[in-house]
Amino acid sequence: MPANKKYLTKSPWLRLSKILAGTVGGYAVMLSFHLALCSFLPKGEVVATAFIMGYIMWSFLLLWAFVAKNVWRVWLTYILLTIIFLLPYLWSTTFNHGS
Repeated sequence: MPANKKYLTKSPWLRLSKILAGTVGGYAVMLSFHLALCSFLPKGEVVATAFIMGYIMWSFLLLWAFVAKNVWRVWLTYILLTIIFLLPYLWSTTFNHGS
């Protein structure tokens, strides 16, 4: 059964933005989240957990980009979350000189 036409995105640029927000933005949030975990937990356990949790988290972030009505709010949320999750990692590597 095909999708109802009134729920589909009319603009190809808006559709491309949703695809890019879901794939690139979702991956950036997922990666920065696990980098933030590396700042507080042992790196070995975070890497082992990221194999499964990373795919699950990325799939939910990808799905949210398509379900949300406003793609610009999705982009803004993904950018803010990525910056917030990167701060602890950048803070720890700056003062520990990369170790």
